[in-house]
Amino acid sequence: MTLTDDDKKTIEKYALQNAVKYGQAPQIGAVMGRVMGECPQLRSKAKDVTPLIQEILVEVAKETPEQWQARLEAIAPELIEELNTKKEPDKGLKALDVEEGQQVVMRFAPNPNGPPTLGSTRGIVVNSEYVKKYGGKFIIRFDDTDPQTKRPMLEAYDWYVDDCKWLGANPDEIVIASDRIPVYYDYARKLIEMGHAYVCFCDGADFKKFKDAKEPCPHRNASPGENMGHWDKMIAGEYEERYAVLRIKTDITHKDPALRDFGAFRIVKTPHPRPEVGDKYCVWPLLDFEGAIEDHELGMTHIIRGKDLMDSEKRQTYIYNYLGWTYPKTTHWGRVKMHEFGKFSTSGLRQSIENGEYSGWDDPRLPTLRALRRRGILPEAIRKFMIDMGVGETDISLSMDTLYAENRKIIDPIANRYFFVWNPVELEIANAEPCTVTPTLHPTEDRGTRSIDVGSKLYVCNDDVGKFEVGSKLRLKDLYNVEIISMEPLQARYIDDSMETAKKEKMRIIHWAPMDGAPVRVLSQDGEFTGIGERQVATELNKVVQFERFGFCRIDAVAGEIVAYYTHK
Repeated sequence: MTLTDDDKKTIEKYALQNAVKYGQAPQIGAVMGRVMGECPQLRSKAKDVTPLIQEILVEVAKETPEQWQARLEAIAPELIEELNTKKEPDKGLKALDVEEGQQVVMRFAPNPNGPPTLGSTRGIVVNSEYVKKYGGKFIIRFDDTDPQTKRPMLEAYDWYVDDCKWLGANPDEIVIASDRIPVYYDYARKLIEMGHAYVCFCDGADFKKFKDAKEPCPHRNASPGENMGHWDKMIAGEYEERYAVLRIKTDITHKDPALRDFGAFRIVKTPHPRPEVGDKYCVWPLLDFEGAIEDHELGMTHIIRGKDLMDSEKRQTYIYNYLGWTYPKTTHWGRVKMHEFGKFSTSGLRQSIENGEYSGWDDPRLPTLRALRRRGILPEAIRKFMIDMGVGETDISLSMDTLYAENRKIIDPIANRYFFVWNPVELEIANAEPCTVTPTLHPTEDRGTRSIDVGSKLYVCNDDVGKFEVGSKLRLKDLYNVEIISMEPLQARYIDDSMETAKKEKMRIIHWAPMDGAPVRVLSQDGEFTGIGERQVATELNKVVQFERFGFCRIDAVAGEIVAYYTHK
């Protein structure tokens, strides 16, 4: 086949762009991709076109970089501009819209019905990082005004504060919404007096019919005086649950049903779990009302919230407009999905723990900060992971491997190395003399050695045994070379100590553990691994070590058996 002049020009310009970009002869793969994208008529003839493209690339490769640049500027200057403007996607946090002299105030507002998870950690890290960047104020506000459906856990208040501090996100102020119910009542009264709120006695189904029909319910036009009387009876406990709701008036004909006369307070007679609150109140604010009031009261300047909460902002704007306030500057971000965990809810995790499916909130299979901390994931790695994710409305799908990679960079140089044999099988080395070996604690860092006494028997991993046969030659790492002479019982003969022999014979290198080693149990996302490890591991309590050929683990307990939490590869 033959190429048209236009086809040849297209090939040449992309060949030149590739050469200019990398300062070397153009690569056929990259050029082919661009050409086929612009010349769909050639796609069905790719096999015939490839050698023709290669001929043009050979001619381009004969020229100098200066000639590539000049020729590209002559035939396709727009591709020069593309090279100059194209850059890697921005990582990190984009600048906030901050007015001159303005103190940035931002908050993280969890419902303490469980400990922080990876999902909530993004809010902790990003808000606190912005505050650090602008020298502002970081507030933790506990939105704990649902004592029934999302009932708070008393321990979770301290867990959140502790985890925030561990992450380096020390709060400047801590606010608990259930302590501030009188403040919300005062604003409710103001809105009732202004005619912007009313007590609704419709049941949920009836109100939905009115709302869907864009019609006011029978109670909407009651006078402020009537509504104030009903409100007083609500907070005095004279009405039963679900009997009355305080609603904020909006546009009842608004095109979005979610914005039509939304609920602000409801009656809940379940006592609050905090003893200082208990049954003091029976009328509780819904989150849109409580959050709107607190963001103003606390002087919030900037809010970052999920794009799925845009309706919340629109509802809250009615309250701000009625009270003459200016809404904080708001940024929305998309959802983050971690492949390994999929969808989860704190209330669902809580139920699973209560059902005995997990050992607790720090079970290594859970996406909680408590679990990650116990596994040995460091706060510096989590902060960088969250900050690099940035703030954008695009939904993100990530693997935990990204976080593990950040953590590995930090722990690899500081984690001592040890042998741990899971599913251990006894191996006898028939002609071996007792000896003591002193492997290094780290392959590249000068961290000293550990001492291991070895007799005529030791343990190897059953996973390795399955790959043996009589005559197999092996290198026992940091020890010596052996040849398998029997499978049942498992026996080998000593060959020599030489690493050169192992390389020459291309021996498999395996780890091992001494007969007098310590029992080790490793808890991981995939279950438990039990076996034998070096006794010196017991000196590493609360530190991360690397079990060779297994992975990084944090040593959690050393009394009796050594218990370790699996960190990652």
